[in-house]
Amino acid sequence: MEQLESTQSYREGNVLNPIHLRTLRECVRTGSFAEAGRVLGYTSSAVSQQMVLLERALGASLFERTARSIRCTPLAERLAQRSKEVLGELEAIEREMRSVAVGETGSLRLAGFATANARLLPDVLAAVVAERPNARVQLDEGEPDEVIGEVLDGNVDAAVVFEYDLDPRSWPAELRVEELLAEPLRLCLPAKHPLAAREAVRLDELTADSWTCTRDDTAGARVLVRLAAAAGFVPNIVFRSNDYKVIRDLVARGLGPALLPAMAVGDEDVGVKPIAGRQPHRRVQVIYRQHNTNPLLPLALERLAKSCAALAERWAAPG
Repeated sequence: MEQLESTQSYREGNVLNPIHLRTLRECVRTGSFAEAGRVLGYTSSAVSQQMVLLERALGASLFERTARSIRCTPLAERLAQRSKEVLGELEAIEREMRSVAVGETGSLRLAGFATANARLLPDVLAAVVAERPNARVQLDEGEPDEVIGEVLDGNVDAAVVFEYDLDPRSWPAELRVEELLAEPLRLCLPAKHPLAAREAVRLDELTADSWTCTRDDTAGARVLVRLAAAAGFVPNIVFRSNDYKVIRDLVARGLGPALLPAMAVGDEDVGVKPIAGRQPHRRVQVIYRQHNTNPLLPLALERLAKSCAALAERWAAPG
């Protein structure tokens, strides 16, 4: 009675083992425990033990055993046939999960601020897609304050953000922060400005000018005010826009200077000058969760670092 209860408990508490089903299929195909073991790399005894466990799980015999041979029962043949599709699906799932685990497939979601998305991220995304053509790669856009929550919540794997030397910020302790690029700030002057021929311009030479700048609640605007204060004046900011293209167009129309990050400098008819003396920077960084295990993330970070290094080299090159 105790043995019967033990067997019943085993049957109720266990599901069919895929390994045992694979072994069963070989036993049915070959008609031999020894031959099935040879094909699968098991001993004949190990095959026999697996079949005993499978019979216990089913509560029925799968083979008629003699001293020298086995004979498959109709139940064994039917189970072997029914398990073919199931085992095939399990193998497909295993291949898919292995592919995701090594980053061959899966998904990667990045985010960045506007100028990074225009100048840095296209090369990075193209490189990732070229190396992982079966992966799904996505890009969102937002200012640092807009993307932090997305990264913390796991909706975004990594985000390219920034902070200025003169307007530093702190990041949540849960995030890893890596600097990618020290982006110099440049003076943009109208082509006909009296100082347009200079190689470098001091800010205190622009005290009488009307400035174009981003909105007063932005880091860029705060930096301009602080740099001007260090130079001994308050800038007369007349035009404001958070669209760098608008700012460049206003400068090109002769409406006054602007201070822009190097990545935001375009092809408009303006004079682009370094600031004489202390060179301010915008620090371009990437943030991501410390324990993010997405296998595509290291590839994206590597490509992002290379893209930033190439851009820094172009800025450092003469002319």
